[in-house]
Amino acid sequence: MGDFNGLRAVITGGASGIGAATARHLLNQGATVAALDIAPQNAPVGVAGVRCDVADTESVEAAIAEAVERLGGIDILVNNAGIGAQGDIAANSEEEWRRVFEINVLGIMRVTQAALPHLRISAHPAIVNTSSIAATAGLPERALYSASKGAVHALTLAMAADHLREGIRVNAVAPGTADTPWVGRLLDNAANPTAERAALAARQPHGRLVSADEIAAAVAYLASPVNGSTAGVVLHVDGGMDSLRLRP
Repeated sequence: MGDFNGLRAVITGGASGIGAATARHLLNQGATVAALDIAPQNAPVGVAGVRCDVADTESVEAAIAEAVERLGGIDILVNNAGIGAQGDIAANSEEEWRRVFEINVLGIMRVTQAALPHLRISAHPAIVNTSSIAATAGLPERALYSASKGAVHALTLAMAADHLREGIRVNAVAPGTADTPWVGRLLDNAANPTAERAALAARQPHGRLVSADEIAAAVAYLASPVNGSTAGVVLHVDGGMDSLRLRP
């Protein structure tokens, strides 16, 4: 099967987009997988769907308990659930700022706190957070989203420092603009969806959107026990957007 035979993975936001692709990838590599999601009925075939609202502590604790019961424990936690936001610093209300941070940042805190006792007794514990190119590159009209993902980037490094010596590796992926349902909805609302898609593709040096499957493969690399010396890494999956400056 693969590197994940006998391992148990919990993925938040695991019923769509990057989370669903990651769930399928780990499942195909031998893991048993639970998708924690507000729409668990959409979890991929073979993946245990568990209802979870990462913005609610009681929901998170109940979901982790159910996942542990169904899987028999947790070896891998993928903190992937998140929402987007558009606009400059003045575009989003204070309420919207709180909502995005509740899900994108505090959601990681809630889920990790609930999963930590189970990870501590795993033989191969790993946590992978989903950050973004927006954490390190100034993107227009993404002030709130960028702030939340910058927090995820910093939190990943702090978590890695805190838990490495107890054997828990913490890393993150930082996707570029990905071909996901959320980006699809943004394009649908654009004045010229075709031109907007072309612009999003062109700003990534390899000239296209990143696929969810490519991000899933990066998550699997970071989570795999084969890569036991990989810790405190934020792996960019962005077609070179973070580090390359190609001539037009």
